[in-house]
Amino acid sequence: MNFQLTDRQSKLFEYIKSKHGDQKRKYSGAPYWTHLWSVAEIVSVYGNDQMEVEVALCHDLIEDTDATYADLEDQLKALQYTEVELNYILKGVEDLTDVFVSSDYPTLNRRKRKELEAERLLGISGHSQTVKYADIIDNTASILTEDPGFGRVYMGEITRYILKLNQGNPELYQRCLRSLGLRSLS
Repeated sequence: MNFQLTDRQSKLFEYIKSKHGDQKRKYSGAPYWTHLWSVAEIVSVYGNDQMEVEVALCHDLIEDTDATYADLEDQLKALQYTEVELNYILKGVEDLTDVFVSSDYPTLNRRKRKELEAERLLGISGHSQTVKYADIIDNTASILTEDPGFGRVYMGEITRYILKLNQGNPELYQRCLRSLGLRSLS
């Protein structure tokens, strides 16, 4: 299957790519947008809802660029997303945007911030969990291969919550667990 975006998704993706600018993937040096594409492609195979592709494309927008929720909302309106679609996408992006970041919580070390983030993630929607699984799958491969030391830290952070983050697409959840070398408790 060859992953393709609709015209409206393509226009949204062009906006997202422009906001990410010259950002690169840490290990490969590829344009950052390739990660967003990979996550969206994985979601398109397993996702239960077409809007999950948009959430996947936008999932790092607020966290990693100067874009705001208002900017994204304006862009979605300009592309004629309905109110229901717009709210779905914005909620998904909000679910997947890290809250406990060092700039907002400078007195907390990484471990504590990631513990709080893991707790927060347990409350996100099943649709957002589906996108999170795809994000983990795409990130895990490069981290474990290119930076085994940090890979151990990353794996520890993910395993704190992944077995409880089980309300998304069940097949993708199993693929995510396999990518981490884990099995479901069920």
